[in-house]
Amino acid sequence: MRAVRMTAPGVLEHTEVPTPEAGPGEVLLRVGAVGACHSDLHILDAPPGVFPTPLTLGHEIAGTVDTVGAGVDGWSPGDRVAVYGIIGCGRCRACLRGEENRCRVIPVGGIGLSRDGGLAEYVSVPASRLLPVGDMELTQAAPLTDAGLTPYHAVELARARLRPGTSCVVIGIGGLGHMAVQILAATTAVRIVAVDTNPAALDLAGRLGAHQVVQAGPDAVDRIRELVGSPPDGADVVLDFVGAQPTLDTARQVVATGGQVLLVGLAGGTLPVRPVADEPPTVPMEAPVSVPFWGTRAELREVIALAHDGRLRADVQTFPLAQTSEAYEALRRGDVHGRAVIVP
Repeated sequence: MRAVRMTAPGVLEHTEVPTPEAGPGEVLLRVGAVGACHSDLHILDAPPGVFPTPLTLGHEIAGTVDTVGAGVDGWSPGDRVAVYGIIGCGRCRACLRGEENRCRVIPVGGIGLSRDGGLAEYVSVPASRLLPVGDMELTQAAPLTDAGLTPYHAVELARARLRPGTSCVVIGIGGLGHMAVQILAATTAVRIVAVDTNPAALDLAGRLGAHQVVQAGPDAVDRIRELVGSPPDGADVVLDFVGAQPTLDTARQVVATGGQVLLVGLAGGTLPVRPVADEPPTVPMEAPVSVPFWGTRAELREVIALAHDGRLRADVQTFPLAQTSEAYEALRRGDVHGRAVIVP
């Protein structure tokens, strides 16, 4: 079968490999769609030894059950499914609570991370990773497994502060940010302020439910402050889906005392914490900073339910498997609108 594999750090190859088999407790999927994620770029850019090679990338997967392995019940050939990509140890305190995204033994383990992923015609996955999607388009189902799940989990972490009459600033209206706007609009009554450098992304945010939009730039903090109030008031929640230094500086400058900053993006910025009495604090008092990671299987089920109800839809740009390299190059340049999805 055809597959796209990282054969060495930074090296992505289109190759032919044997079709995997469904082992005990596993299911072989015919891949229908795979989301291309910035995390894949971080995997490619990681130093030697951090991730196994060769490795088939792709952790946002939707497909059709082809065959089931020994001991698998509840799934049949032809079932259409989404794949929960995380594989925790199954034994630690977090995993036993169903919080495999907080596994204390395997910090970053899963499909397309520590074992072969979905950038291929077929992929074998543990049956426990599957959730049904019914007749949903597979190009819509695949992004739900990360681009939908991660912002949903972030919103859940901030749920106590997202009360009617509060405000939430969403920085970065890309693959995850445009989903976050919809999740906030569908599950809260907060005022949503969207921030991005791209006018087209801001236009999309407005159509998806943002109440105000602000173009990122030198005066962005002042413009956001006009909407959310002056210190110690401000945004009750800030979701940063970029994570670069300028966006983190914006986040800490617009969050309210007692608000919350959630850092989701992986662009390499830092957020210093300095509670000094004789200097302005780098982060307001009583303002926790969280770093969400993916989400739980239960949350993914809720994300799929939102999509089935028509309240969550990914803005997708599709590429054939043969153009996976081009998709990643476009993603690295910032030329992808919404979510890039590979269709094997």
